[in-house]
Amino acid sequence: MRAQNTAAPPPALAEPRGATQAPSTAEPPATDRRVTLDVQVTDKSGAAIRGLQEQDFTLLDDKQPQKIVSFQAVDAGAAASSDPPVEVIMVADAVNTSFHNVAYQRDEVKKFLLLNGGKLAWPVRFVMFTEAGTKIQSGSSRDGNALAALYDQYQLGLRSANQSRSGGFYGATERIDMSLKAFMSVVEFEKTRPGRKLMIWFSRGWPLLSDTRSPLTAKGEQQTFDEVVSASTELRQARITLYSVDPDGLANAGQLRSTYYEDFLRGVKSPSRVLPGNLGLPVLAVQSGGRVFNTSNDLETAIADCAADASAYYILSFDSLPADGPDEYHALQVTVDKPGVKARTRTGYYDQPGRRASRGEQ
Repeated sequence: MRAQNTAAPPPALAEPRGATQAPSTAEPPATDRRVTLDVQVTDKSGAAIRGLQEQDFTLLDDKQPQKIVSFQAVDAGAAASSDPPVEVIMVADAVNTSFHNVAYQRDEVKKFLLLNGGKLAWPVRFVMFTEAGTKIQSGSSRDGNALAALYDQYQLGLRSANQSRSGGFYGATERIDMSLKAFMSVVEFEKTRPGRKLMIWFSRGWPLLSDTRSPLTAKGEQQTFDEVVSASTELRQARITLYSVDPDGLANAGQLRSTYYEDFLRGVKSPSRVLPGNLGLPVLAVQSGGRVFNTSNDLETAIADCAADASAYYILSFDSLPADGPDEYHALQVTVDKPGVKARTRTGYYDQPGRRASRGEQ
């Protein structure tokens, strides 16, 4: 019998006046086999492509065309959509980020919040991840001025984990455990809220530890694979598009570490093929249909680029075929029958995912 998560939900932060609350229960899927995808379609310059029809799309599941059973074009500039408003969630990670970069990040976030006189196009709320725990703002707001004032009140801690925790392999392992537990607690919370969420996680990311000098044991392979399946499934079911934004990105420009995560982007089909790097923050971001910003310090522009995904996108769904067994990985691809057009969505899913204990569960 699998262990159940008995941990209390993350504590809620205070919220600005006028903050909105979403219903506490997410809408159930149309069928147990229904897979819903949020798809960004852009031209070569990255600008959103609007006005596409269902027949313009081809959806491939393990390279096999699938029937699109529902289709919706979401355009903020057009008539009101039946889909709930997109929420932008900003996660301040003080565990994997130096104190200097946390302070810089705060200034850049405030610049974004105060654009256009503080009138935000999308509701925004905060998550604070520190050594003391994870705190989630319970409501969201379009009042950038109120959010900026609230942000000033948050105490992110005087030391990062890099400075206060032990170094080496064991220190890195400790940060990974803490980070993944926090990550999954936030995703579980978002799963209770309807609609799409754009989650911008400000962090260099937790260590990848995919080194042949410290191979996983058979037990470690199974645990890591279970966590990969859980993270992928929970992100999909919560309709989260994840973005990895490194506050110290300029230091990575031209460095191998800026692209190292790409070695782990391919979907993992079995425990024997899993590596710790498959749980890296930038890896999970790309696999969710999001993006990685790790070679520039212009965080204000990076935030705006992430939030721009809410302006126009498409919602496609299909019914997956019965799997041969639990945790069967399927690669996904969406293409558009237009020249010079690129579609971005999640890269795969696990069919018949089993419920399993994750890090931190007893």
